[in-house]
Amino acid sequence: MNETKPLTAAPVPPAPKAPAPRPAGAERTGRQRAAELLQRQGVLAVLLTVVIAASFVYPTFASLDNARGVTIQASFLAVVALGMTMVIITGGIDLSVGSVFALGGVLAAWGSQYGLLAALLLPLVVCGGIGLLNGFLIARGNMAPFIVTLATLLGARGLLLALTDEGATTYLVPKDSAFGELGQGSVWGFGHPVLIALVLFGAGGLVLQRTSFGQTLFAVGGSSDAATLMGLPVARTKILVYTLSGLLAGLAGALNAARLSSGVTIVGVGMELDAISAVVIGGTLLVGGAGSISGTLWGVLLLAVIQNLINQVGSLNSSYQSVVSGGFLIVVVVAQRYLARSRRST
Repeated sequence: MNETKPLTAAPVPPAPKAPAPRPAGAERTGRQRAAELLQRQGVLAVLLTVVIAASFVYPTFASLDNARGVTIQASFLAVVALGMTMVIITGGIDLSVGSVFALGGVLAAWGSQYGLLAALLLPLVVCGGIGLLNGFLIARGNMAPFIVTLATLLGARGLLLALTDEGATTYLVPKDSAFGELGQGSVWGFGHPVLIALVLFGAGGLVLQRTSFGQTLFAVGGSSDAATLMGLPVARTKILVYTLSGLLAGLAGALNAARLSSGVTIVGVGMELDAISAVVIGGTLLVGGAGSISGTLWGVLLLAVIQNLINQVGSLNSSYQSVVSGGFLIVVVVAQRYLARSRRST
């Protein structure tokens, strides 16, 4: 009998190996990476270029005394701009910081007669409360940030005038007080406000880049609806950032009062525009979702250097700072739009 061979299945060829996963960021082109770098650190390159050029043109510009003067003047705006950075990253805006800054200075000068603690707590509580009101109306009341903060700008300025009898009363900081030393003292020749601003910026950078709260800020600014679907605390985050903005503006005003030994009522006018300019020049997008703390610091220093150069020239008045700052702002906004398109392109 003929034996039949058992049927055997044809050998199955081995499945092709799946391609190895590409490392994160490998899909980005060199053009996209360059655009991202320019958006984040372009202002630093401009700042260094201006400083180096000014040092050759004006020998006194590069002196240590001038550097101390520039940094002390920039420190108050830097503290305000720190809070503004976090607000803008979430896609909001805070127009009240200039009036809150002035109100914080008056409250601190008035409270300084009762000691250092009162001089600091009073402006922080009141100004933080104004920021909390902003955040609650925006996050819970679904009101436009522009309208809400414009209203509190007027309200804070009105409260300031009521406390000072329409500006006729100026509260003075007692001589040799601990509060006055906070604004006028120095370490290695650099004023205490400069060191406080640096510490706050260091803490702000860590919060923004190393904590879940910081990542939530970017998510809310990128898309509030998407952040809500992800289960992120959108309303609470907005309330916190506006409260923080009010607290920092009040603290900056208190430090300024300690520096001047009085609660000056005419300060802070237009400061909100300077803070917004510094933040945007530093690379933070006005639409939210992108930005950095370090960029804001470079933006503040660039504005301070421009003001100092105008003073060095001597024949120009301070009004030209607004012209130059406006020009920088237009250039930066146009550049941001171009860089954003470059980062999205493939």
